[in-house]
Amino acid sequence: MIAGHSGGEAVLLARRGDEIFAVSSTCTHYGGPLAEGLLVDDTVHCPWHHACFNLRTGDAIAAPAMRSIDVWRIDRDGDRLFVREKSGGQAPAPVANTRERTVVIVGAGAAGVFCAHTLRKEGHGGPIVLISRDESLPYDRPNLSKDYLAGNAPEEWIPLQPREWYDANEITLRLGANVTGIAPSRGAISISTGESIRYDALVLATGATPRRLDIPGADAAHVYYLRTFDDSKRLIARATSAARAVVIGASFIGLEVAASMRARGLDVTVVGPEQRPLERVLGRELGDFIRRLHESKGVRFRLGRTPKSIEKNAVILDDGERLDADFVVIGVGVVPSIELATSAGLTVDNGIVVNEFLETSAAHVYAAGDVARWPYGDPAERIRIEHWVLAARQGQAVARTILGRREKFVDPPFFWSAHYEVTVSYVGYASRPDSIEVRGSLDAHDATALYRQNGRVAAVATIFRDRDSLKAELAMERRDFPGLEALGR
Repeated sequence: MIAGHSGGEAVLLARRGDEIFAVSSTCTHYGGPLAEGLLVDDTVHCPWHHACFNLRTGDAIAAPAMRSIDVWRIDRDGDRLFVREKSGGQAPAPVANTRERTVVIVGAGAAGVFCAHTLRKEGHGGPIVLISRDESLPYDRPNLSKDYLAGNAPEEWIPLQPREWYDANEITLRLGANVTGIAPSRGAISISTGESIRYDALVLATGATPRRLDIPGADAAHVYYLRTFDDSKRLIARATSAARAVVIGASFIGLEVAASMRARGLDVTVVGPEQRPLERVLGRELGDFIRRLHESKGVRFRLGRTPKSIEKNAVILDDGERLDADFVVIGVGVVPSIELATSAGLTVDNGIVVNEFLETSAAHVYAAGDVARWPYGDPAERIRIEHWVLAARQGQAVARTILGRREKFVDPPFFWSAHYEVTVSYVGYASRPDSIEVRGSLDAHDATALYRQNGRVAAVATIFRDRDSLKAELAMERRDFPGLEALGR
């Protein structure tokens, strides 16, 4: 791949054998440089957040990108290439027998929106109804604790699509609507207004809700949880008139909030019961590194401690220590929103249980995203993962199954977590790693960590080694275990 310009626009030239492609060199998700990504067959993968584009059509075929990249026509004259005018992408062929089929999607997070987007983009001709309890247009949730919360991203960046996009694609968007029941036998849902909506396919993308602390003061007005766009806006408004914050929970969300509050100049203390932050997911060495990074930016930690109560201007810990606080943010995990599925008689077990096609125990009912418990690796073992990119890709997979392209969902989980100038990327799933090997230097911000489980690399974390992260994802998809072992050398 070679990056350059044509007619004042950034263009990527990619060669596969004798074929040459010319496409936009910038990812349409967050603007990642595609030339630093990975070329796989006739696709290019973004190094930042693993979006994938078709080089022939420019089509965004894997989340988190929704918009396609441009494609240019190329002329060849001997050994010289000429990038000419842009060529239009290939429109999807209409899908047979779908014009009269209604798809209802409950939940407008990543899984729900990407499902609706893929259905329409890939040829579904029938009605699509997207229902959200939220009053806001569907939004980019990861930004709520990262750049937007830190003050580095404007509010207009947060919606995934403008309202006009839903209208233009004939997607009925019902905001502020509460689904009260599902009747799989009748193929219908009911909402709080008293309406009943019929469906031919139902997608449950109800997500998860923040886990609440059951201690005195946890429901006070100056205590915040971060899940929605409105939550983030309220937290920003409070931070503008405060000097001290206490974050309860040394989780990814808690630490990202801590980093964002430090970016706004607040004094921040993080409280957590573990001995080092993120040790359960990243291990001891990376956990210690994350702590050093945050401490270098002025964050104070109270680890091995739990909050006993929250007062008007302080958090009281279990050892009696008093932490002054103008406000408190609680980030101690989430619980899947399974109430609708449970009342409808679907199989649930720490989430909605689905098979490898993301089908629930009820016919024509699917589940995707944070709420879905799906088979990964070992068909007998199901996991539930709370990653935004994975949720979006599950939404895409459900859409393609509804369209008749029945393929097992086998994508490895992927997430990224931003801490000041450092981003940690993580691919795979290792719930109980046997060993963790770090190759490179964490303190130099140049490292690859291999998480082995049952003797094989099950997950890979990287810091500023984006191609290693992409190679890990590809190797997991292909079950290339030697390729995983070679990473970071």
